Formats: sequence, C-alpha cells, structure tokens
Amino acid sequence: MPISVVGSALPLSKAASSTPANSTQAPAVDYNEFLQLLVAELQHQDPTAPTDPTQYMSQLASFSSVEQQITTNGTLDALLSAQAGSIIGKLVASSDGSISGIVTSVQLQANGAIANLDNGKQIVLGTGVTVRSP
Repeated sequence: MPISVVGSALPLSKAASSTPANSTQAPAVDYNEFLQLLVAELQHQDPTAPTDPTQYMSQLASFSSVEQQITTNGTLDALLSAQAGSIIGKLVASSDGSISGIVTSVQLQANGAIANLDNGKQIVLGTGVTVRSP
C-alpha cells in the first residue's frame, strides 16, 4: 500500500518508485519500507542533537491514517465494481429522461461509474438515475 514521500534526508534506493517525468504522482513507499526508513533515521541521527520523539509518533500516526484511507478506498472500489456489474442488462434513465437504454457495460473511473448503453450513449451513474428491469 503506497504512501507519498515528501523530502527525506535518506536515499530512498528501492523505496522510490520510478515515475515518468510528466507524471503528477509522488514516489511511493509501502509499509515495510516506511518502517525501514524510520529505523534508518533513528540509527543515523546525531546523538548530540537527537530528533524529537514526537516527530516519529506523528509520522507513524500519519502513515497509519494514510494506510487506512488506502484500505477504505480499495474496499469502496470493490463494492462499486460489484454493484456496477449488477446493472448490466438493466434499463437505466437519466433524471430528466433525456438519456435511457439498456446497460451493455460499465466503466469505473475516478469520478464514478459510466454506463455504456445499447444505443451507443453513455450515462454517468449517480443521483437521479433510475435502474429497472427491461
């Protein structure tokens, strides 16, 4: 489960993922790599000026929160996929009735699900869309 790493004083060797130059994604680190980085920070800190332990606790709390969000997003994606598949073959209509048809396939995108209809049209599945048996 990746998290974004913003500015680390340590080299990220295998932790940094390779992303294209035009990509907007930050390098990702999974849970074990994050813990390895944290241990490395502890091992290499200056004994005459140790880092405040609350910083480490804050980093762990932030990481835990991000990890939970990633898990939740994965669960929601799986739920959306399961529900989207259940409307194939059903008749859908937009809230104003201007678009309707039988669902032939469903595309899951970042902004929601889009139903492809038998008449070549598409409809965004959301509030106001009705689904019923043909």
